[in-house]
Amino acid sequence: MAIKSLLTSLLASSLPMILAAPTYNLGNLFRSRSESCPGTSSDAPQFFNGPFGNFPNISQWVSFNDMFNDNKQTMVDAGSTFDDVGRIAVAIENAAAQIGVDERVILGIIMQESHGYVGVQTTFDADGVPTGGLMQASGCSGFDGQNNLPQADTSQMVTCGTTHYKQNLEEHGNLLATSSILPALREYNSGSVDENDLSDAPNCVGNPF
Repeated sequence: MAIKSLLTSLLASSLPMILAAPTYNLGNLFRSRSESCPGTSSDAPQFFNGPFGNFPNISQWVSFNDMFNDNKQTMVDAGSTFDDVGRIAVAIENAAAQIGVDERVILGIIMQESHGYVGVQTTFDADGVPTGGLMQASGCSGFDGQNNLPQADTSQMVTCGTTHYKQNLEEHGNLLATSSILPALREYNSGSVDENDLSDAPNCVGNPF
């Protein structure tokens, strides 16, 4: 899963997407404004790399509702039903409240890992451990090829993936700040972090910028 892609899900305006690496598609979080025309959205992609301080602050991220609405059709196009999409929203909101992870980060990981398809294929690592579900997290199972899942199954996938990410977040200060969130995303993706360049996939594990 690429931080660039996740930041594309978290850091874009409501219409054009803004690319931002740390190798994750955090798309739809960032309201881009043209320097020459303040108050207007920019269609030009913006790329970020380096340490967390080079990335947009959380105060510049768009709301969860805006981000979710911008991605609804993508989830349906990927294979989920509109009912599934509604259950994903419930699952995200519950996991965010119970586990303590920003809703937008959870949604960004989902969009990067599965495009919001509840029936995304489960993969397995060299030890046979599943990497499945909406967030394609190690040790999490999925519902390959299925849709119209009950709320319990959708919530199980989101809770499992969010719990996995929370462990990464805690290793980086457990703060509602890019200083914690972005390195944690890189670790979720690659298993290790180069704090000086969050676009780098250490040891070629995960997706580089």
